[in-house]
Amino acid sequence: VLRELVDMTYHRSQLTFTRSTVVEGQLIKWNTAHVPNSLRTVVNHCIAKGAYRPFMGKTVGHFAVKHSKKDIITSIRKTNFNELDKVGMVWIESADKNNVVAHGAKPSVGGMSQRIIFDKYPNLDCIVHFHCQQKEGSLVPKRSQREFECGSHECGQNTADGLQKFDDDLYAVMLDKHGPNIVFNRNTNPEKVIAFIEKNFDLSRQTSEL
Repeated sequence: VLRELVDMTYHRSQLTFTRSTVVEGQLIKWNTAHVPNSLRTVVNHCIAKGAYRPFMGKTVGHFAVKHSKKDIITSIRKTNFNELDKVGMVWIESADKNNVVAHGAKPSVGGMSQRIIFDKYPNLDCIVHFHCQQKEGSLVPKRSQREFECGSHECGQNTADGLQKFDDDLYAVMLDKHGPNIVFNRNTNPEKVIAFIEKNFDLSRQTSEL
């Protein structure tokens, strides 16, 4: 165990991170036109099935929608996603590769992965990530996560490089012993995304239970 921890620490000590500067601003309400119905429907389903299980009042994972080439609306760090009606989301602007400006709250650490994925796949603009187990027989490819800390540029690139196309507007990858990233277009039928998630992942079983 100690050897594994040292090796993981060594790899993760050499990563690059984005700095988030929080400025005053209004949060984005969950039930507004700023959040596409497709993303809201998929996330609400994941919440209902237990994908975002709170620990000490907070949940892990992230989700987002690309608003423009520079702007993303993303989930808020260290909140309870089961209370999105109260919590809402945060608007972030990309100042440059290493800096973002967040309006009203700290964004999820997955924001860098979101930006890298959206840049690489301009036809996709919604992403959902949760920490649940992959079902046996799933064809979603796995990528190692042990070398990459969430929020690092390298984690984002690893995730983007691992995405596999399952439909014209639906891509996915499983980060081993961590959780999947499902990426789709806002015009995608949310029921198709939900069916894909249910086929490939067990939302009731956390990866921490492996």
